[in-house]
This record gives sequence, C-alpha cells and structure tokens, in this order.
Amino acid sequence: MHTKKFSGYYIIRLEKDEEIVSAIMTAAQRFRINGAFFFGLGVGKDLVLGYYDPHKKKYLKKVFQGEYEFTSLSGNIAYSGKDCIVHCHVTITDQDFAAFGGHLFQGIVPATCEIVVLPLSRSLKRSRDRVTGLKLLEI
Repeated sequence: MHTKKFSGYYIIRLEKDEEIVSAIMTAAQRFRINGAFFFGLGVGKDLVLGYYDPHKKKYLKKVFQGEYEFTSLSGNIAYSGKDCIVHCHVTITDQDFAAFGGHLFQGIVPATCEIVVLPLSRSLKRSRDRVTGLKLLEI
C-alpha cells in the first residue's frame, strides 16, 4: 500500500494481491483516523458482496469469482468501542458490462485500487440498533 497525506485528506493506492477492506482499516489505524468517508476506483477480484435483509436481520452474501471493474467504491470509517469498522459499498461491472452492487465484505486487488479518504474533525461511532440489528452511526 502506498499512502500520501495532503492538506485535509489522504490518497491510498493499493497494490496487487492486497485485501481491500483490511487495507483501508490498516490505513485508518496507521494515520489515527477516528472517522472518515472515502471513495475510490480500481479493479477487484474474488469479491464477497452482501445485501442486508432487514426482515431476517442478516446479510445475504454472494461471491463474485474473477475480476471486476469498480465503477463506484465508497464508504466510511467509524469505531464501535475500540474496533475499527470499515463500511464499504461497491458497484462492479464484468466484461459484459453487467453491473452488480452491495456491501463489500472482502476482495483482492489484481492490479490497482485508488482511494481518497476524507477524515472528519470528530470521531464517528457505531452502536448496535435493536430494531435493525445493525451497528448504526451514532448521530
């Protein structure tokens, strides 16, 4: 991973074979980012995406083998206690230009992935919501 700090934001360039979500988490911890939003683009492979079923209160997961272009990658960084939580969503396209999307649980970089992280001036915190079962942002 290559990172550079600018005035008010960070640029992260992930390398081949890095895991995307854990790399974002590592960067957040390295730079002591306590709350941020991010966006990016690139290519991912062997992706695990999820759709949250609010009735069952659980994620339905699907594995996308092979390589996919990220047409959108966005999310936020928050904490639940001492645990860093990277909440990331993606829209991906295959070689036939078919699009899929959802919560990104994991994925590997086959070439590159470039991400801009916009830290907030205050911490973002998450706590479990008893109605949805999700760890929601405390607002």
